[in-house]
Amino acid sequence: MSREQNLATQERLGAAINEGNLDALTEVFAPGVVDHDPAPDQGPGPEGFQKFFAGLASSFPDAHIEAETMVADDDNIAIAYTLTGTHEGVFQDVEPTGKKIEVRGVQIARFQDGLIVERWGSSDELGILRQLGVGGTV
Repeated sequence: MSREQNLATQERLGAAINEGNLDALTEVFAPGVVDHDPAPDQGPGPEGFQKFFAGLASSFPDAHIEAETMVADDDNIAIAYTLTGTHEGVFQDVEPTGKKIEVRGVQIARFQDGLIVERWGSSDELGILRQLGVGGTV
């Protein structure tokens, strides 16, 4: 697939997450997608991503991911993004605080036939916990 087709898939991923359309994730991730940095209890495949993003939406119902920088070649897309939201559900055993969060993250995805087949990434979970008032200092 072309760089442009992969960029369109990446855009569909962002829209699906921001709109809460988690069923669309099966149209973005290949059935055998490998996540090299899965969240705790994420599980494999597109269903694992659906479970993760459902949990994120439960914790932060207004969660929004905004790509700030994107670099792409014919097979890979790397993005730096900002995640914002309001803590209205349990997050990592932290009861809702009503606090707003804003953290940065990075994701690299490898594409094949217009689908994500591998993913590497990191979000600032310590930053989230600190903003919720429970993270320590480093």
